[in-house]
Amino acid sequence: MTDLCDPAAVRRLLEENGLAPRKAFGQNFLINPAIPAEIAEVSAAAPFFWEENRTEGTCALEIGPGLGALTRELAARYAAVTAVEIDRGLIPVLAGTLADCPNAEIVEADFMKTDVPALLSRFGGKPVHVAGNLPYYITTPILMRLLESYPADGSSPIRRITLMVQKEVADRLCAPTGSDVCGAITVSTALYGRAERRFTVSAGNFYPAPKVASAVVTIETYPHGLYDLYPDAPRGEAFAPFFARVRDLIAAAFGQRRKTLTNALSGLYPREDAAAALRRLGLREDVRGEKLSALDYCQLADELK
Repeated sequence: MTDLCDPAAVRRLLEENGLAPRKAFGQNFLINPAIPAEIAEVSAAAPFFWEENRTEGTCALEIGPGLGALTRELAARYAAVTAVEIDRGLIPVLAGTLADCPNAEIVEADFMKTDVPALLSRFGGKPVHVAGNLPYYITTPILMRLLESYPADGSSPIRRITLMVQKEVADRLCAPTGSDVCGAITVSTALYGRAERRFTVSAGNFYPAPKVASAVVTIETYPHGLYDLYPDAPRGEAFAPFFARVRDLIAAAFGQRRKTLTNALSGLYPREDAAAALRRLGLREDVRGEKLSALDYCQLADELK
């Protein structure tokens, strides 16, 4: 079996199949065997923040398996693995590198064009962990597609997401409220789950080496949807318009983040109404959007309804 993390073996395997790392797909192959193993372990292992997410028979969805180094580690830890690969040239390569992993299947597809619930139906209703070494240029769209594929007022079959991303993206995903790097992606992700940085990965662990460092993060989704963050969120038919208000507030706040929140929201609400709502929540009228947490935005949406 080819060592999928040996630089010479990786180059040889690509050359034998008439392939090379494709910049258009953001392909940077891991060449340190410890990294795929650690990603898979972080993906599969306890502890879980919410005990409800600790379930038996969990399956794995991998986005962008590349040559299969992480796929093999996932297959050793999960009952079943489905890996989605956009590069048609890698499909026959994966058939060889995963030949001794009968619980792993490859789907040739552009993940951004897939029906996520239909894709996960392959697992027969079992809980799913998602893992991947994502192309830097499309990290945020992929993450939000995963999170937004299921209604926010209920549990998702996706219980944990473990991703290798650009270090700066990891900083934003896990940023504390009020920090300079806290942004729309920070707050939006927190509407669906709890983000945590796990470990950093230097550029030398990849072939070809990227120009930036990477980091692995996990997002553990709320087992009861948004109600785990904001128990007072409305239920039933009232939830959808409420959640739309929350999303609109976040978009407006970070779309004009240099402005105070009352000014940034002026296209949605009269300035005096926004100011009064902030006062009722014990917040300053001149507060800026990055100073509010996801919970704050939920409460503000209720105040401005």
